[in-house]
Parts: sequence; structure tokens; C-alpha cells
Amino acid sequence: MTLAPAPVPMRPVEIAGTWSLLHARGFALPVADLSGDRLRNGATVSLAGAIEGLAGVHDLHTGEQIGKPVIRGMTGPRVLVLDDGLRLEDYSWSEEDGPSIDARLAERVEVVRGPASVLFGSDALGGVVNAIPRSIFADAPEQAESHFGQEAYLSSNNTEFGGAFLAERRDPGFGWRVFGLGRKGDDFKTPSGKLENTGFGAGNGEAMIGTRGAAGSWTARYARYSGEFKLLEAGDSAAGMGEGGGPERKAADDRVQLSTTRQLGGVRFEGRGQWQRHSLIELADEADSTGAPVPGSESVQFDLLLNTVSLELLAHHGSGRFSGTIGFSGQLQKNDTRGPIPMVPDADVRSGGVFAIERLDFGRLSLLAGGRGDVREEKADSNAGLALAAETRNFRQLTGSAGAVYDLHQGRKLRFNVGRAWRAPTLFELYTNGPHLAESRYEIGRRTLAPESGVEADAGLVLERARVRAEINGFYSRIRDFIYLAPTGAFVGTLRVYQHEQARATLAGGEVSADLKPGGSFTIHSRLDYTRGQNETLHEPLPLIPPLRGALGLVRGFQTGSLGTSSAGLELEFAAKQTRLSAFDVPTAGYVLLNAEGGIQPTLGGQRLRVDVRVRNVADRSYRDYLSRYKEFALDPGRNVTVRISRGI
Repeated sequence: MTLAPAPVPMRPVEIAGTWSLLHARGFALPVADLSGDRLRNGATVSLAGAIEGLAGVHDLHTGEQIGKPVIRGMTGPRVLVLDDGLRLEDYSWSEEDGPSIDARLAERVEVVRGPASVLFGSDALGGVVNAIPRSIFADAPEQAESHFGQEAYLSSNNTEFGGAFLAERRDPGFGWRVFGLGRKGDDFKTPSGKLENTGFGAGNGEAMIGTRGAAGSWTARYARYSGEFKLLEAGDSAAGMGEGGGPERKAADDRVQLSTTRQLGGVRFEGRGQWQRHSLIELADEADSTGAPVPGSESVQFDLLLNTVSLELLAHHGSGRFSGTIGFSGQLQKNDTRGPIPMVPDADVRSGGVFAIERLDFGRLSLLAGGRGDVREEKADSNAGLALAAETRNFRQLTGSAGAVYDLHQGRKLRFNVGRAWRAPTLFELYTNGPHLAESRYEIGRRTLAPESGVEADAGLVLERARVRAEINGFYSRIRDFIYLAPTGAFVGTLRVYQHEQARATLAGGEVSADLKPGGSFTIHSRLDYTRGQNETLHEPLPLIPPLRGALGLVRGFQTGSLGTSSAGLELEFAAKQTRLSAFDVPTAGYVLLNAEGGIQPTLGGQRLRVDVRVRNVADRSYRDYLSRYKEFALDPGRNVTVRISRGI
């Protein structure tokens, strides 16, 4: 008897920390996940680029190397990114930086579409992305093993290549793992030619060790993310191509994570802590007397260092009909500005929150509710370059969520959730006062910005059966004190001046997704999502709201003897033209792309290999993604063929 992988992957059940509450006692919010072959073959150096195929999730990208997740039209500091359930604190809330996580290190990536501040405090206003590594513990005694794996890949468009190495030991009570990978990419090509100064290099990895017994467990993990990312400046040439250069960002991120669980009577305690050090440096060519850049004369523009210590304590109680969790989280953070251009001041941030979540089951009906209180203190030092005197700001916020899940039988569930979330303004939004060369503008913060707060109602229907999994969701969100960047009409040199403002805003929309196995070895997958955003104060659309987008794909599996389990598939991906533009949006046309993929598992020298091929934009079509930072002066990438060969990874 030959077993084939299911077309709809089942969610693993071993999840730790606060994130487990979304599964065990969640808020009836929609949770999407990416795992298995879809994550493996789609993982890029950009986390957002890897998950943009999920319904309701988009990628606000700067070339191929930098991307910010967009969930239901919200991005940046409104989307909280987690690494194994712990907050990721970096500078990805700035316009041209993305989360410091490589999706290839994760076994799966899960996305919460909707407000989750009750669990995580500030920043989870629009949703949460969690990159979850593989457990180091074996699920059963007979699975104990040592394991080694290697991988290499090559992409044609930007001559990108990379490799990975895995070594691990997984026992029921003890485990360890070392996983590392490197990537290098040249300038990417469009159907009109190559785009200069768009290459990158990155080296990322993790090391884990831990023990598990009847009374509890502990694990320790070190994760590293580092890269050098080149950025093309707007106006470098008329077409965005040629011999011009541009700034370069150097990012380095180190995280040490510790976690433990203990069972005492009927209560299970969890403790999780993290130390994170994040560095971001921008380099740019110095100019000669005529203002032209001098190749090889790079100088530091800004140099930022962020150190963060986080702590989370949880107590899970009850079982059966009534259960719940009480939790505390705290954070200490220090920002150091060390370069000649002070993008933000030196600052210290202290924050803490307490929350409680309860679930009550009445047969087929489950009621869920939670509440949280947060306090946050930000101390900014004086800075002459930013024209800033020392000041302290304090924030106090209450958030809550309530929902219900009703089991309609036959694999159908109806859910509803309403929640309040918030986020504190970032240091950039409050205090920045200087040029942002990669964005070709001069930004000014506003020290009087109030925290954003929003209320969202969400409802959905889920169908899960042997041959089909489908989901339809709808949402409506009202945000108070929505922070946005608006041009002032002034210029500093050639750079237009932008300042942060606030307004009332609404967002509404929904998403539909379905995986269907009609018979035989065929699987059909589809998705569709739409978001409408409105600035209610200015009575105009919000900027950078993704247009209607969808995809329809067909995959067929094969049993091919010596080539093992093989597969081949085609996908049509489309995006409509965004007709609801803010006063400063750059319009783009709609487009349709054809994508293809396939894989075989041959045996070579007694070893089972995997060979996967993925082709994006098969027809080499010219198009401009509405969420591309380069759309005003450059096309998106043309055809890209990626070949990946791996063993045991």
C-alpha cells in the first residue's frame, strides 16, 4: 500500500507559549498557515515574499530582497511578527526594511488575520505572523533518530544561489538541531532590462537544544539573521536602470530564546524569555563637487542599534468544559543612534501587560473572551540634530476580544469575533527629521501623535472534509488616530518633505480560499481577497491598499517508479487595477501571470533526493505590482526559474 501526502495539510498540535492559545482557546479569528512543499519551494530571503500566496496576505516589497507583510491592507507596525511565538523587535517598521526572519528556517508560518492585542499588546492591530521552527523532540519513542540534510538552489532571474545544512538529533526526551543557510543574489531583471543596485547577500541560521519529561521541559535557541541589501534610488535614471548606484542596508539580528514548562497539580506553567540585538546601517556613495556619486567611496548615513529583553509568564488552568489562561508579558528596550544622520533619538522603552483568556463550551457552541491591560513608557534623549529636547511619553491601554464558534456538523463551523487592538507610535513616526534616500524623501515626525486604536468585527464559515477544505471570511474595522505619511509641499534640496499625520480610517473586505481534491491524483486550489480602505477625515482612499487579487491552480501527483512521488502544477495569478487611489498613489494596471511548478524524488547512490522546479511569470510578462516600491520607475521581475535539490531537509 502506497501512502500519498494529503492535499490539505493538517495543523500540528505541539505549539507552545501564547501562540498556543489561538489554537486551544483562540478568539475565533481566522488563522491561515503555510507549510510543507508550499513553504519549502516558496521560501525566499523575504518572509513577506514567502507568505504572500495566502488569502488576505500581500507583500509590500522593495525589489526581491525586502518585503513587509500586508494583512487586510495593514502593514509595518500594524502587523506583529513573531519568531517561535516571541516578539520580533527590529526596524522593519521603517519604510525600506522587512522582518529579520528567513522563512526557510521555519517548519510552518501561521498568520492571524485580525486584531490580536489581547495576546500580544501593542502592534497586533492588523494581524500577526508567526514563523514556527520544527520541534526538536520526537513525537514517539520509535522516531528517535539522528538526521542530516543538505540543500542547494539556483534562480535564473537574478542569478540567485544558496545552500543549507541541517544536523539534528530528535528523541522523545532530548533533542538538538543546527540549521544554517546562505543566499546570494545579483541585480534582478525585468522584461525591459536589468535593474542596477538591487542585489543582496544573506546568511541565516539557528541552534537549539532541550529536554522534555513528565514534569515539564526546557529549550534554548539561538537564531541569527544577517544581510546586505542594495536599494535602487528613485530618479537614479529615467527608467530606473543604468550605471547609477544607490544606498545599501546592512542588517544583523541575534536572538537568544529560553523557554520552560512545568506541571503543578491542575495548572501548567510556562515561562519564555528572549534577548535580541538588532543592528541596521545604511551606506551611500559620497558625492563629488558636481553632486555625482563617487563609486567605491561609501560612507555611513545612519547606524542604529536596538537591544531588547522580553519575558512572558503563563498559567493554564482547567480542562473540559471550562478552561483559561492568565498571563504576563514585559519588555525592556534600548535604542542607540550612532551614525552621522540621527534618524531617531537614543531612547529607552519599558512596557508590560497582563491578560486573561477564558473558554466555555456548551455542546456545539464555544464562547471565548479575553481582556488585557498594557502600560508603556518611552524616554527619548535630547538630540540637536533632530531639534529634540529630552521627553517621556506614557501609554495606558485596555483591549478585549469576544467571540463564538458554532459547530454545524459535517465539518462545518461558523465563527464570529469582535476585538479591540492598539499600537503605540514608533520612534520614526514621533521623532524622525531627516532624509530617507531609499524612499527619495525627507521625513518629519510628529511628537504629539496619539496611539492608534481600532475595533474589528470578523465572521466566517469553515468547511473541512476528506476532499475539501474551504473558508470564507468577512471583516469591518474602524481605526481611530490612524497614522499616515503626507507630503507638505515643501522641499529640502531635491527631496519632497513628508510629515506624519493622523485621521479616522475604516477598512472592510474579506477573503475566500479552497483546496479541493475532485478525484484521482488532482488537487485544485484557489483564493480571492479584497480590501477597501478609506481615510474618513480626508474623505479619500487610504494609500497602498492592495487591489482585488486571486489565483486558481491545479496540481497533479504521480507515482513514477525510480523517480518516486512526483508532481506538476500550473497556476493563474491575477490582480485587478486599483481604481481607489489616494491623492499621492501611483496607479498600476491589472495583470495576469502564469506560474508553474514540479518535482521528482529520484534515488541516487542509495540516497533519496528531491528536485523541485518553480517558474514564476512563465510568459515573461511586463507588469507593475501595486505594492512595489519601484513601480513608479521600474517593472517587476520577469521570468524566474528556480531549481532546488535537497536531501533530508
